[in-house]
Amino acid sequence: MVGPRFPKSPIPGSLMSGATRRSALGLLLGAPLLSACAGVQQSLSQFSNPFSSSAPPAQPAGPPQQATTAGTGGVKVAVILPLSAAGNAGLAAQSMRNAAEMALAEFQNPNIQLLIKDDNGSPQGAQAGAQQAVDEGAEIILGPLFAQSVPAVAQVARTRGISVIAFSTDSSIAGRGVYLLSFLPESDVNRIVEYSASIGKRSFAVMVPDNAYGNVVEAAVKAAAPRRGGRIVAFERYGADRATPARTVAQQLGSADALFIADDGDAVVSVADAMTAAGANLRNIQLLGTGLWDNPRVYASAALQGGLYAAPDPAGFRAFSGRYRTKYGAEPIRTATLAYDAVALVAALARTQGTTRFSPDVLTNPSGFAGIDGLFRFRADGTNERGLAVMKVTQGGGVAVAGSPKSFGA
Repeated sequence: MVGPRFPKSPIPGSLMSGATRRSALGLLLGAPLLSACAGVQQSLSQFSNPFSSSAPPAQPAGPPQQATTAGTGGVKVAVILPLSAAGNAGLAAQSMRNAAEMALAEFQNPNIQLLIKDDNGSPQGAQAGAQQAVDEGAEIILGPLFAQSVPAVAQVARTRGISVIAFSTDSSIAGRGVYLLSFLPESDVNRIVEYSASIGKRSFAVMVPDNAYGNVVEAAVKAAAPRRGGRIVAFERYGADRATPARTVAQQLGSADALFIADDGDAVVSVADAMTAAGANLRNIQLLGTGLWDNPRVYASAALQGGLYAAPDPAGFRAFSGRYRTKYGAEPIRTATLAYDAVALVAALARTQGTTRFSPDVLTNPSGFAGIDGLFRFRADGTNERGLAVMKVTQGGGVAVAGSPKSFGA
C-alpha cells in the first residue's frame, strides 16, 4: 500500500520568497494517495467526545512508561502522550504513538528523532516530560492530549523559545507558540453554515447541549450565520430535559429553513425524536450538524436521514486505517491521524525550511498543509482551520455532497 507523497528533494527556504515560498509550504504534505483500503469509517467521537481530552481520566493511571526514541535524525522532536493513563485515554495515546512512528517510517529518510515521553495523564507528568525533552535538545513539542496539561508544557517551551503543537480541543488554551492540531467545533460550524447559505438556507433554528461543547458551538454559529447573510430565528439549550426546549423550537420552526443540532450519537437521536414528539415535521426542514454526527446511531435514525454535517473526507482516514492495520494488526483510534500529521509536518519542515523550520511564521503559513484529513492551517492565535467536506446522512453511512476545498481562501 502506498503512503503519502512528499517532495523528493528539499526546498531551500532561504532561496524562496513571496508566492513561491507560500505555494511550496502549502504542498509540503502532499495529500495521501487514496488506495483501495478496506475498512469502516470510525466516528470522530470514538474517543468519547471532542471535549473528553479536557478532563483527566477517572480511574487511576498505571505506572509511567519509560521514555523511548524513534528515528535517528539530527532534529529532535518531543512527543508527549498519556501512555500510562487509565481507560480510553491510554488506549488513544498508544494508537497515536503508533501513528507517529508510522509517519516516521513512511516519510523518506526524515532528519528527525522522536523523543517519546509518557505524561501519565497529569500536568505534572507532562511538564516533567517536556523539561526532559528540551534538556535533550527537542526543538518542538508534539502533544500533550489533555487540555489541563498543555499550559504546563507551554511554560517549559516558552523558556526555550520553542513551539508546541498540542492535540487538545479546548481552544481556550491555544496561543501564539501553542498550536492545536485537533478537530475543533468552530471549523465544523463555519463549513456547514457556509454550505447551507450556498444552497439558500439562511434562517437557522439552533439547539445545543448545555455543556462546554455547546458553549463553543453557540459562539461559532452566532458569528458564522450573519457572516454568511443568515440569521438565527430560534435558539435553545438542553440538558437531560429535551422535551421542553424541543417544544419551544418546534413552535418557531415555521420561520426557519434549517435546524442545527450540535451533538452526537444517542443525544442527537433523542433531540430529533423530541422534536418529532413536539409536532415538528423534520422532513420539511434541512437538518444540520457537526462532525459528531459521524456516528452509526445517527445513520440508523429515520428522523435524521438527509441531514448534512461537516467532517473530514472519510477517504483519507480509510486509506490511513488500511496501512495502520497492515502494520499493527489493529484498528487506529480516530484521532490517531493527528499524531501522524504532526510528525509528517515536522519531518517536512525539517527537510525544507532550514533554521526557521518551526518558527511561528512557518507554522502559520496561510496556505496551510495537506494531511490525512485534508487541508489544515494554524492561526496566529493557536487555533486551526480545516478544509472539510459536507456529508449527508444515509442508512449506509455518510455520503459526501460537497468535497473538501483544494486550497484556503484569504
